Amino acid sequence: MSVLHEDYMTPEAVEVIQNARALAPKLAERARDAEAAGMVPTESVREMAAAGLFRVLQPRRWGGYELDPRVFYRAQMALAEGCMSTAWIYGVIGVHNWQLPLFPEQAQKDVWGSDSSTLIASTYMPTGKAVPAGGGWRFSGRWSFSSGVDHCQWIFLGGLLPKGDGSGALEHATFLLPKSDFRIERNWDVLGLRATGSHDIVVEDVFVPAHRTQRTNDHSDDGCPGRAVNPGWLYRIPFTQVFQRAVSSACIGALDGAIGAFRQRAAAHVGKHGAKTAEDVNAQQAVSEAMMATDQLKLVLERNYGRIVHCARTGERMPVEERLLQRAQAAAVPKLCAHHASELLRASAASGMYRGNPIERAFRDIHQSRGHIANNTDAYVRAHGAVMLGLPNADPFV
Repeated sequence: MSVLHEDYMTPEAVEVIQNARALAPKLAERARDAEAAGMVPTESVREMAAAGLFRVLQPRRWGGYELDPRVFYRAQMALAEGCMSTAWIYGVIGVHNWQLPLFPEQAQKDVWGSDSSTLIASTYMPTGKAVPAGGGWRFSGRWSFSSGVDHCQWIFLGGLLPKGDGSGALEHATFLLPKSDFRIERNWDVLGLRATGSHDIVVEDVFVPAHRTQRTNDHSDDGCPGRAVNPGWLYRIPFTQVFQRAVSSACIGALDGAIGAFRQRAAAHVGKHGAKTAEDVNAQQAVSEAMMATDQLKLVLERNYGRIVHCARTGERMPVEERLLQRAQAAAVPKLCAHHASELLRASAASGMYRGNPIERAFRDIHQSRGHIANNTDAYVRAHGAVMLGLPNADPFV
């Protein structure tokens, strides 16, 4: 199936991406201060909201645009050219406006009933402890890496619940809590993505009503009761196929930003020994290979999402081999981008190591992103390879 045409680029979609691109220079100007503060400025989040960026995956019935997910990733990549930390929290916060519509309608009303621009943070690791209580669960736990939580009034937290089939087996579930029910432990002090403010979250024995839970990997209509009021094809895409790109696509935009900075710098820079960077064969090779890489990564994203959208629209079930390959390709993005960011930084020579060089920040941010479990390239490549060699699929999310 050909997916190189861009029929999803409606006037509304074009405007959203242009708005994101227009914000990138402002984000670049704020990037160093944001790092120092350990937080994306509230001003930047307000501007993204005003530009409609958080509405991309939100249902139209809640004031959203309900657009093709490729619009979301294109906007994220555009933001990352200015500041990858900002693009990162946009990805992980904005994608929640796709998942909340899978919850029962009452949960949607709880969050958006009085203000449909309310934002949701998350940390999905299944460390929450849930004990049955009348009409819901008593819930406790500690989670790490809640990016952008300071800007959000609600949060998605991961836990395990018994499957409904009576087998006694457990499955991953997402719990929805208001800000009054959790505490932020401010401990985010890391190498890169410093402005994401990805702090720990603590919950101490709070009640979560049953309607604020959703079986994360149950893609059936029973597992996604919100489809009764949000019947569009967008909400029939499996969770992993939406979320995994939200934590890898920013790397492509950050590498594009580094390429732009490198080209501008190399064209004018003369080293201490009188050599022009533009005439350095290492610099020439580094910039060209980086540009080829982002071009190829964008093409794979476009092609893969063409298939995902086709399956969501038609009800076709994508073969597990294809799903595993797509997961591996999404997870490989940070690894490939990190390599080319490293080469650009190396070709910047000694003076390029100073903190004022945006390539240095992109280098740190991209490498930091590789620590996310969804970006564990080698594990997902091996999972695909095992199935291709006749072994069973070991990935519970695919």
